[in-house]
Amino acid sequence: MRTRRAALVGALAAVSMIAVSACGATADKEESGSAGGASKPVTGLRLMVPNTPGSGYDLTARTVSQVMQDTKAASGVQVFNLPGASGTVGLQRLVNDKGNGKMAMQMGLGVVGASHTQKSKATLTDTTPLARLIEEAGAIVVPKDSPYKTIDDLVTAWKKDPKKLAVGGGSSPGGPDHLLPMQLAKAVGIKPTDVNYVSYDGGGELLPALLGNKIAFGASGFGEFLDQVEAGQVRVLAVSSEKPVDALKDAPTLKDSGIDLVFTNWRGIVAPPGITDEQKQAWVDALTKMHDSDEWKKQLEKNGWVDAFQTGDEFGSYLTKQDKAVADLLAELGLA
Repeated sequence: MRTRRAALVGALAAVSMIAVSACGATADKEESGSAGGASKPVTGLRLMVPNTPGSGYDLTARTVSQVMQDTKAASGVQVFNLPGASGTVGLQRLVNDKGNGKMAMQMGLGVVGASHTQKSKATLTDTTPLARLIEEAGAIVVPKDSPYKTIDDLVTAWKKDPKKLAVGGGSSPGGPDHLLPMQLAKAVGIKPTDVNYVSYDGGGELLPALLGNKIAFGASGFGEFLDQVEAGQVRVLAVSSEKPVDALKDAPTLKDSGIDLVFTNWRGIVAPPGITDEQKQAWVDALTKMHDSDEWKKQLEKNGWVDAFQTGDEFGSYLTKQDKAVADLLAELGLA
């Protein structure tokens, strides 16, 4: 039986091949005999995922695409993957597509960090911010046959020999999957420079490494492991949110486990530089219609996502602050 994520990807594969309009991302108006008229769904939109299928970005983008189409906020939304260099290959492609109002990229804290550690020529300050969508708790995960049954078991072994226990994450240094174990290490008295962190390009690569026991534990957004948790393939030792996660009822928070740490990731969508105000507003309107729908609320609950919706200039201001905060932290660690 296919997993929920596989089913979602499969369903979207059918719609993603719908012809993409060559016009900009603008909504047509229905002709009517009276003034005004109802807006048609936005057409011709393409949403890039800058890492591999199966990642958190991939799941988010395909969920956005599906709900936009279900709510008739947009039609024929094409989602495609362009992995490489922890998201900065996609970022460079987006920035190179200056003025393309039908293109956008799924992104988040991971791409912010990668833009600095990869010394990317393209930066997120070059893009056009559209919307911040969600926040998600991180999770500390082990394979089902791991000797570590609790977060205390893991931390005890980790403190004895930090370099021996490899931790994997689906982002490069500076991304959320890297920042979470680094901050966890500091919280339990381990030097971050002693952490043996192994970087994978998204959850699609991290999961096989975890299941194949190539790493001792994983640190990533918990939504990337829900199917495997339900199948009994992996166990979540703790989540990094302030409160327990409904979708993981048996997993304590780090704080409840006596570790003073709260950490959340976020995800959003940006467009290329140089698009028109009309093109930007078409995206924002479509995303707002999606966000306000019952269908989106169901997806938030299903995936354990926290609503963090911001659009336009408000998101732009948030993105600028995040970019500076991550750059400062990475400079502290000697990584940027």
